[in-house]
Amino acid sequence: MADSAPREHVATHEVINQPPVPGDEDWLADDIPLREALAREAPAWVTDRLAPLGRAVGSQRLQALGEAANQHPPSLRLFDRYGRRLDEVEYHPAYHALMHEAFDPGWQAVAWQEEGRGGHQAHVAALYLLTQAEPGICCPLTMTHAAMPVLRQDERLLAHWGSRLLAWGYDPRPCPSDEKATVTLGMAMTEKQGGSDVRANTTSAQIDADGAWLTGHKWFCSAPMSDAFLTLAQTADGLGCFLVPRFLPDGHRNPIEIQRLKNKCGNRANASAEIEYRHAWATPIGAPGRGIATILEMVQQTRLDAAVAPVGMMRQALREAWRHARHRHAFGKPLAEQPLMQMVIADLALEVEAGVVLGLGAARALDGAANGDAHARALARLLPTLAKYWHNKRGPGFMAEAMECLGGIGYVEELPLARLYREAPVNSIWEGSGNVICLDVLRVMARHPESIEALMGELQAARGQQADFDRALAELDRTLTLPEESLMLRARWLAQRMAQALQAALLLRHAPAAVSETFCRSRLGEAPSPAYGVLPADAPLVAILERITP
Repeated sequence: MADSAPREHVATHEVINQPPVPGDEDWLADDIPLREALAREAPAWVTDRLAPLGRAVGSQRLQALGEAANQHPPSLRLFDRYGRRLDEVEYHPAYHALMHEAFDPGWQAVAWQEEGRGGHQAHVAALYLLTQAEPGICCPLTMTHAAMPVLRQDERLLAHWGSRLLAWGYDPRPCPSDEKATVTLGMAMTEKQGGSDVRANTTSAQIDADGAWLTGHKWFCSAPMSDAFLTLAQTADGLGCFLVPRFLPDGHRNPIEIQRLKNKCGNRANASAEIEYRHAWATPIGAPGRGIATILEMVQQTRLDAAVAPVGMMRQALREAWRHARHRHAFGKPLAEQPLMQMVIADLALEVEAGVVLGLGAARALDGAANGDAHARALARLLPTLAKYWHNKRGPGFMAEAMECLGGIGYVEELPLARLYREAPVNSIWEGSGNVICLDVLRVMARHPESIEALMGELQAARGQQADFDRALAELDRTLTLPEESLMLRARWLAQRMAQALQAALLLRHAPAAVSETFCRSRLGEAPSPAYGVLPADAPLVAILERITP
């Protein structure tokens, strides 16, 4: 007869050769390129104010919140139990906790409260860090921040909505804005038949003494639980810009009906919706028929955030790859000492350094423009667009390479790399996909020649320091003399080369020679590789890797 006594559990193996579970970390203190850029570009108060955020984002508490917000995406609740329309999106408590981390310290307001004194640099640095907790909350943060230049075009709207935008705090309650001290703002622009071609929008607005009444659909409404939305609609004068609140002045729900939530590849913690305006009340903003010009005041802000967010995600992926490589042994020694692994991770580190200097440089231009600096204003027209294009083109391949550094464990959901990989394309698509951005670069060059002159001035400041950079600059000079039809066909190459050349110029002026020289040789040399991990054989890998973490 078999023995019925319980058997002692015997482990079949011991878990070895795996990285330790990370503890709480300070993701500002351990980010050398970011700290150097802030020390150089921003007043001291910016780093001081960011310090608690760096510790919070690197904590296991916020990392767990980000994971939970992705595991429990938002859900749509159309009706209450009695059949009355609600049109509400319900979020997991982790999402709300992360929103508090972003809005309670005023990161949506800092650019305007400290404008011209480092406020834009503080905002983008905060966004870069918050992205590493959960990119989904950065969508409402960005749109709320970016709405201010549009609100400034109407004193009455600025008094009501602007004061609440500048207030610190997060209030998710679905109620009229008069009952709230703080608000979030969203946008609803694109339609099925037009996409980026917003002139093809069919949503219509009837304007009378009481305001405007909107009827039509929007294929993408970002952050549909925002307190108000900036939107475009056709009027008798042409395409106009409007602010549509979720609640009417009398406290009733504005008839903005949510049709469904988008089932997205990534960005799962954040809701995106299809909505219908059913004679929804709105307030016109800006000159009649000048809706695109009005909303463009917002676009430079959102594009800069869409340029900085992928760099934050790349930094997080780099940290995961480097942690794994330092603790994992293969073929007799740590991965971090294997030459090919060093080559790959050093190349990834170069990309992050270049992204940080360009992102902070663009933010500095916005602060300078606020102070009336003509050179900074010219740069501010162009730099966010260039950075938005190029950083996002580098992101998906970066995430795939970082995931590969970890092998199979990088492909599973316990680590953040799978989430980062799904997230990587979103900022490239949002606020103008690649072709739209490149065409906009050509538009800026044609309408604002002072912008390309300012950019070339920045590049000329680094001429003579590195041979590959000088050769790339000469090629860029020649290309800019081509006729318009030729530039159109080379628009992607031109946007890429201008972005990379500016990254190189900033690194040559401010980064250690090991970083700037290797960046120029690998990106601007005669045969640059499209893949990561192909650096010159004599590249100073150890010096580059030492800068990933202190």
